[in-house]
Amino acid sequence: MTSVQADLQREVAVLLVEALNLDIAADTIDPQAPLYGEGLGLDSIDILEVALVVTQRYGLQLRSDDADNIRIFTSLASLSQHIPAHRVG
Repeated sequence: MTSVQADLQREVAVLLVEALNLDIAADTIDPQAPLYGEGLGLDSIDILEVALVVTQRYGLQLRSDDADNIRIFTSLASLSQHIPAHRVG
């Protein structure tokens, strides 16, 4: 992982903690742990909130009917890898 990728992953972790008012430090989120269900323990409403803040912050087009959502929101690492590849503009 490059330093740019690591920085983005840390930035997204902070965004998750702030957007969802999580009672954990961003640097304690395991990048490979599942975001949904076990792992970070997010539910479908949390994932929608994450999609909204990521869309606003990074200019992505995330759609609720996207078949790739399961892959995109698998973990902090997968979400962080998706962002630079799919920024608009």
